Amino acid sequence: MTKLILTTLALAAVILSQSAYAEFADDLHTIQTQWASVNYELVEDSQLKAFEKLVEQTREFSKANNEQAASHIWHGIVLSSYAGAKGGLGALGLAKDAKAEFEQAISLDASALAGSAYTSLATLYGKVPGWPIGFGDAKKADTLFRQALELNPQGIDSNYLYAAFLYDERKYSDAKKHLLIAQTAPARELRPKADLYRQQEITTLLAKVERKLKR
Repeated sequence: MTKLILTTLALAAVILSQSAYAEFADDLHTIQTQWASVNYELVEDSQLKAFEKLVEQTREFSKANNEQAASHIWHGIVLSSYAGAKGGLGALGLAKDAKAEFEQAISLDASALAGSAYTSLATLYGKVPGWPIGFGDAKKADTLFRQALELNPQGIDSNYLYAAFLYDERKYSDAKKHLLIAQTAPARELRPKADLYRQQEITTLLAKVERKLKR
């Protein structure tokens, strides 16, 4: 009888664990879908207001799932996207908060979401002004992008965002190489909207790179 009880309890624990993970995955997918709509389809005040709401939503999501690296990655992505939309020195605080979220994710599980924390943190280091205004650092950004690519060498985001960084660094041949990889990246079944708009960004940047290489 004791053995039966223990087996039943173990089975119940597995079922509850699977249910909790499924709920987490559903919530994560909802956030990813909302982010794609806000980031790519809204502009100006409507976008800023939507990002404000999404920041609060992902803050609660990361608190409720504090040991899940993916929750911190997406809170960080939303914070950094909001910072980019807001612009100016007022966005620096958001960027610093995003940095902390990505660092927390790396400390929990550096490989989560195919190394997305490295990719996103690298982008921040590449975009944020350097000292004494901010923490921007091109060398640190390059190192982080390389770490991201070790985990996800064929990823659409890891390659596109590295290419964007390389373009800003005037390394056009290297940027083109990574854009071509991003262009042929496997489609993400659960993120068709993000893939659609990212491919448009790839096409636009590739045209700019080609113009630079012809000069």
